[in-house]
Amino acid sequence: MQTFDSDGVSIAYIDVPPKEGAADPILLIHGFASNHIVNWVNTSWVRTLTGAGRRVIALDNRGHGRSGKLYDPEAYGSDLMAEDARRLLDHLGIPRADVMGYSMGARITAFLALAHPDRVRSALLGGLGLHLVEGRGLPAGIPEAMEVPSRDDITDPTARMFRVFAEQTGSDLRALAACMRGSRQTLSRAEVAQIEVPVLVAVGTTDTVAGSGPALAALIPEARALDIPNRDHNLAVGDKVHKAGVLEFLDARP
Repeated sequence: MQTFDSDGVSIAYIDVPPKEGAADPILLIHGFASNHIVNWVNTSWVRTLTGAGRRVIALDNRGHGRSGKLYDPEAYGSDLMAEDARRLLDHLGIPRADVMGYSMGARITAFLALAHPDRVRSALLGGLGLHLVEGRGLPAGIPEAMEVPSRDDITDPTARMFRVFAEQTGSDLRALAACMRGSRQTLSRAEVAQIEVPVLVAVGTTDTVAGSGPALAALIPEARALDIPNRDHNLAVGDKVHKAGVLEFLDARP
């Protein structure tokens, strides 16, 4: 991995060339408590995209993976993490890229597309539907679940699942608690209607975390929805229908 300085925060990333020739870059932004390896390498996304002739850049969000750990919730606004992504494009000299995010990463992608439409060729929002606007989804107790001494003290099953996942990924639990407290911003219906780039909203049909993908896509002028059949929030990430839909979208977008 390589690192760069994003306004005082060390951000780790990979930059993987396509298997053949020069190609369009795509930036991948992972979800909460994950990292670029778990979200994008282990699910074969990097291999799939480089095999399709794309240059793949994937970062560890602040507070995650090998990037800098911060413990103030105000350091984790979705707008701030979107600027980390924008600065990474600057650092690599990439004027414009497709950007794909999953869950929290999709939220960051939406904020980036709204703030910097000139830098985002298309936005691929995975694992996030109408809850980008409505603000529901994950239970409120996740930060506290990161802070209790033992996972056995957690009663909410979703919060416990995230604690177990965070431990499995070797995450800094205190940084994740701050991240969850600081990164749950929403966009209004008027704001998502201002996203000007082509958008793909990909959500599993049994995902209870994301909210409706088609309902979000209906609010964005150049968006379409991709249903990932019989997949929940966790299993939809690397699903073959998801991959095929993304490749088709990327080939068709302007």
